[in-house]
Amino acid sequence: MKLESLEALFIDQLRDIYNAEQQITKALPKMAKAASTEELRQAFLDHLEETRGQIDRLEQVFSECDLKPRGKKCEAIEGLIEEGAEIIESDASPAVKDAGLIAAGQKVEHYEMASYGCLRTWARLLGFDRSAQLLQETLDEEGEADKKLTGLAEQGVNEEAMTGAE
Repeated sequence: MKLESLEALFIDQLRDIYNAEQQITKALPKMAKAASTEELRQAFLDHLEETRGQIDRLEQVFSECDLKPRGKKCEAIEGLIEEGAEIIESDASPAVKDAGLIAAGQKVEHYEMASYGCLRTWARLLGFDRSAQLLQETLDEEGEADKKLTGLAEQGVNEEAMTGAE
């Protein structure tokens, strides 16, 4: 792959995160189903709705760049989702599984935050001001999702996993 300009890199990474978000929309319902607490289940389902909105925003970014929305296989998210699937399939107590699901979710959030932060900055530099705003909105949502997962972990999930609570 030849990336001769910042704009080419921007488009390449935009396609990467577009595919990542599509993969995530398929993984979140499975994570929600595997969660043992209603709070964690709802956090995953809430983020699924946000993710659908994020895909809509990405499509607006493609439009501002005069491109058709098209993804490029995101190997990183595919690997992170596979790690989450291993947690789902594991023989673990519900509390331990929930702690693992939170960790898997946060790994995805951190990848997304890094991606959206770079894309937002590049959009600003390239003069795609509306895109930069849209990407910042998504970056903010990803940060909030990460904080919500941290809160669930710290408000009991990790303690329950440590004590072996079911």
